[in-house]
Amino acid sequence: MNGQKRSDIYAGADVDIVLKKDQRSGTLTRGIVKDILTKSPNHPHGIKVRLEDGQVGRVKNIHS
Repeated sequence: MNGQKRSDIYAGADVDIVLKKDQRSGTLTRGIVKDILTKSPNHPHGIKVRLEDGQVGRVKNIHS
């Protein structure tokens, strides 16, 4: 799943995100979702989340 639909993401999900500083390079950071920050049901660049380690970025992949 690509992380554009809020309904696919939940606290505790294992995801890959792109941090703000990595948007140009596209470097992915893997972690566990703590909070979902985007309020809208969809976002074309990915739903913004906070990981358990405090990093914030947009979801690019969801691991099942």
